[in-house]
Parts: sequence; structure tokens; C-alpha cells
Amino acid sequence: MSDTETHLKQNYIGGKWVDSKGGKLHDVINPATEEAASTVVLGTAADVDDAVAAAKEAYKTYSQTTREERLALLGRIVEEYKKRGADLAKSMAAEMGAPVSFAGTAQVGAGIGGFLGTIEALKNFEFSEQHGANKVVYEPIGVVGMITPWNWPLNQIALKVAPALAAGNTMVLKPSEECPGNAVIFAEILDAAGVPPGVFNLVQGDGPTVGNAISAHPGIEMVSFTGSTRAGILVAKAAADTVKRVHQELGGKSPNIVLPDADLAQVLPPTVQGVLVNTGQSCIAPTRILVHKDRKEEAVGVIKAMFDGTQVGDPAQEGGHIGPVVNKAQFEKIQGLIQSAIDEGATLETGGTGLPANVNRGYFIKPTVFSGVTPDMRIAKEEVFGPVATIMEYSSLDEAVDIANDTEYGLSAVVSGDPSKAAEVAPKLRAGMVAVNAWGPGPGAPFGGYKASGNGREGGLFGLKDFMEVKAISGIPA
Repeated sequence: MSDTETHLKQNYIGGKWVDSKGGKLHDVINPATEEAASTVVLGTAADVDDAVAAAKEAYKTYSQTTREERLALLGRIVEEYKKRGADLAKSMAAEMGAPVSFAGTAQVGAGIGGFLGTIEALKNFEFSEQHGANKVVYEPIGVVGMITPWNWPLNQIALKVAPALAAGNTMVLKPSEECPGNAVIFAEILDAAGVPPGVFNLVQGDGPTVGNAISAHPGIEMVSFTGSTRAGILVAKAAADTVKRVHQELGGKSPNIVLPDADLAQVLPPTVQGVLVNTGQSCIAPTRILVHKDRKEEAVGVIKAMFDGTQVGDPAQEGGHIGPVVNKAQFEKIQGLIQSAIDEGATLETGGTGLPANVNRGYFIKPTVFSGVTPDMRIAKEEVFGPVATIMEYSSLDEAVDIANDTEYGLSAVVSGDPSKAAEVAPKLRAGMVAVNAWGPGPGAPFGGYKASGNGREGGLFGLKDFMEVKAISGIPA
């Protein structure tokens, strides 16, 4: 048995791999084969207590480190991380179904990107500012609890761990039990990079036990959660009694406003691609494609060709295909949403329910396109989290903006077309991020949303500030 396989059945607390206090073993299912990919321990509240105690002790010294010491540590982590890229990719392919080529580039690369962006922000960060007669200083918060999802697992871990380390905090991480292997390798990376004992702690487990223990723990000053809005509400409620900071990156239902005069063949592929990338399992996937009613047939042609040309296949194989969705529950939810759109009168352009023709098992979804979708349909309201695009029509740009904003979410939005015209539309969209002719924000942009999509921002300077406290000092010489 490899070290990583052994470590999956343990927690990393106080700089050591230790057995859980009363945890149970749990099989992680490979979504392509429906068989066990690995076995992880599901930890307990007692494990969280131990991790918090280690983090509190380590905080006394780590919080006093210099910018230079933290930059050197982050640099060593990046070097160690690069050595494990192939291991990380293989783990994600087996546990959450990201094809190994995509996992080794986009998924692994996103994690490195989170560290590099934080390193840049830390280099020139002003830890103190003079505001009139007052000195305002940025300080670490303390012990940060982190709860991360399975869909872009390394990205979400890095966007919390990197700024927490840069700010001088210590931390307890609970990764998703659907995809825990990459977090174990990540802990091995931090250990190899010389992160001091207790600064970073990993406790495996599920949301109701370990996630809740982190959210409610009186020794944790901040909880940073990425996942569904439903689960984010539970985290906030559990955190309320201890008045800790709650930092959330939650669900989305992103619109893609295609401008009336856009060159569809040019602008649609790079934006609609976001519905297919990672098998549609991205919180910013721009699934609601809004096209002018006079351009609908042309848009359907371009989008249908993209989806028909997308291959579905084994995540263990190299190649440009998409893999399965993460688990049976997600598969059944997506099948139900596809069926609901058919039942409610949307036009199925390609795809539909059932497995793709080339597979006979696994949680694979046919790349699916609907037209004739109206804002009252379930498929237009609920986050699908699969390779399903919905084409909606508008008569005027004002109507397009109204439809785009008619959602409980406000994470991200896309505008496809002339950038100078898109610049006039972007301020009208109630979303934390607006991308023009791309499906996701540019590198270093603050990541986060409005409304039910969460609170706070991740990445770069804004992500660093969100993991810090602000202190005002009055009555001292300027």
C-alpha cells in the first residue's frame, strides 16, 4: 500500500499523520466504473478538536512570521506541488471523473494559479496604512476552518490555504469526501515543503459531522466554505452562535447574453465551452444562453454542433473527451432536470436522458442542448451542474438583462459580442464577475458573487484581505 493510500485512512494533525478518534472507513466510488476507487476515513468532532488545538498552538509563532518567511514558504510549496502533478491528476480522474489530460492541466494548474496569485499579492501588500490620524493595520484572523468541494478540488483548496498562509493564519481543512485523495497529496506536499507543524491540518469527513464541527467550533475564528447554497446556509447557521466570520462561495446560474449583432461562429465557442468543461461541473458555467429571437436558429446550429462534437469517455484515458459526473445522486438529479425540461415543453435539440451510446455503466451524461426555454422552467432556475445548455430568447437588450438578473444567484455572467458594447451591459448585471467573450474571469480577478452566491472574494489581493482582520490604532505618532 502506498503512503497516500495509508494517509487516506488518517488525518494530518500537528505535522503528523494520525489515526482518527472513532472515525469510520468509507469507499470513494469511481464514477466511471461505479466501483471503489479508494477508501477514506470519515473523521469525528474529536479529530476537529485535536486539529484546532494544534492550530491554536502553532498560531502563536506562525502569526509572527515575516512577509519574507511566508513568501519563501509559499515558493517551496509551489516547487513541491509541481513534483506531484501526475499523482494529483490520477487521483482526481479516479475519484471525481475528470479526464486525466484535463485533470493534469486545468485542475492541477488551477491549484498552482491560486498560489502564484497569492504570492504576487503578498509581495507588495501594505500591512499598515495611515488614514488621517489613525494607523490601520492588517493582521491574521487566527484559526481558519476550510470546507471545500469536489468539482475543482485543488483550485478551491489553494484559494483558501494560500491566502491563509500568506496572512499568517493557521488552519483546519475538510475536503470533500467525494474526492479526498488530492487533499491527502496536497497535505504531503505541504509537509515536504516544511510548513511548520500545526499550521496546516487536514481532517477527513462528511459535512454533517466534521463540517458542522468546524463551523460551530469556538476555537475557529473564520470558516471559509465553497459548495452548494443549501449547504452554505447550514454552515452559516452553525457558525452563528460563535459569531465567527463566514466566507462563502456558493452556487450559480450564470447567464450568457449574446449581443444581437454578435458574430456567433466566433464568440459562442469560447463562452459556451464553459458548459462542457469539467462536464459542466463549474459554479460559473454559463448555462443560460440568451440570444436575440431573430438569431435563435443560427445560435442553435453553432451550439448543437459543439455539443454533438463533444466525446464522452473514460477519465483514465488521455484525450479531449469529457468524463462522468461525480456520483449517482448528481447523475439522477441531472436526469430529472433534463426530463423536466422535456415535460415543460422545451425543445430538445440534442442529447437527452439515458447514458451515451458508447458506455454501458458509470454516471455519464449526454451533452444536451435545449431551445425554447422560458424563465419559469425548472431547467432555467436550478443549477444543473452537468453538460446541459439552455437557449433562451429575448427581444431587446433590456429584456435580456432582466432575464439574466432573474435568478436567486449572482456569481458570474458572460457577455458575448463586441467588447465596447458589452462594457455598457456589464454594469447592469447583478453578478460578482462579468466575463466578455470568455466563460470565466481573468487571472487574478476577485472570485465571488452577489445574492445567494455567497459572501466574500477569493484570489489575489481581495482574497488575501478576506483572510485578515483590520485593526485601527489611534493616538500614536504618524
